[in-house]
Amino acid sequence: MIKKWVIPDIHGCVDTLKILMENQIKPNKNDHLIFLGDYIDRGPDSKGVIDYIMEMQRNEYHITALLGNHEDYCVKAFDEDVKHKGFLGFRAKTKIQREWEIYGGAEALQSFDAESPKDIPEKYIEWMRNLDYYTEVDNFIIVHAGLNFKEDNPFSDKRAMIWIRDFKVDPDKISNKKVIHGHVPVNLEFIDLSINNPDYRFIDLDNGVYFNDRAGYGNLIALELTEMKYAIQSLMDDVTYRQQR
Repeated sequence: MIKKWVIPDIHGCVDTLKILMENQIKPNKNDHLIFLGDYIDRGPDSKGVIDYIMEMQRNEYHITALLGNHEDYCVKAFDEDVKHKGFLGFRAKTKIQREWEIYGGAEALQSFDAESPKDIPEKYIEWMRNLDYYTEVDNFIIVHAGLNFKEDNPFSDKRAMIWIRDFKVDPDKISNKKVIHGHVPVNLEFIDLSINNPDYRFIDLDNGVYFNDRAGYGNLIALELTEMKYAIQSLMDDVTYRQQR
C-alpha cells in the first residue's frame, strides 16, 4: 500500500528527523512524503536537514516540500545582504538579518558556517526559493501555516500561507476539504483530537520539536493520510530552547 506521510516543522533537528524516518516511517520510493516547511532555524543543524531532504530527492523519493516562514526569512535576508553596501570596509547587518537571527537564524548561519546570509551556498537558497506554498492531496489542503478565509479566494494570500496563526475554515471555499498545517506548536492531546475528531476542519501537526522542557511538546510528528495514524519521535538533538516565534 502506498503511504502518504505529512511531516511538520523540523527546525534544524536532523537527528530527530533521521530517526523518525529510518525507524518509523521507513519510506519506499512509491510513498509520498510531504514536508510542511520550517526546515531551518532554532535547532543545531539546519544545513543537515536540507541536505537530508535533498539527498532523498536525488534518490528519486516522491517528495513535496512546502515553504515555511523561516525559509522565507532566510531567502529575504540573503537577498538583502547581497544588495547591501558596506562603508569603509564595514558591513553592518541588515534589519531583516537582525530579525531573522532573533528567531533562529543565528543557529542556521552557524550550521552553514556562514558569518552572514550572503555566505550561505546559493544552492540552498535556490532550493528554499523554489519551495511550494501548498499542495492538495486527496481530501486535504496541506500548507505551512494556514489560509486566509477572509479572502474570496484563500489561495490568493501567499503571505497568510506561511505566517497566519489564527483562522476559521470556510469549507465552501476549499471544496469541503480539511486543512493540514504546522507553524503553531500545539500539544499532543490537541493533535490527537484534531486527527481523530471528524468535526475538526483542520489538523495542526506542529508539536514544537525544539520545546525540550514542556510537557506534551518536544516531538516530531508524522501523519499517514491513508490510515490517519501518526508516529511520534521525541527530540534527539541537543537543543537549547529560547522563546521564539
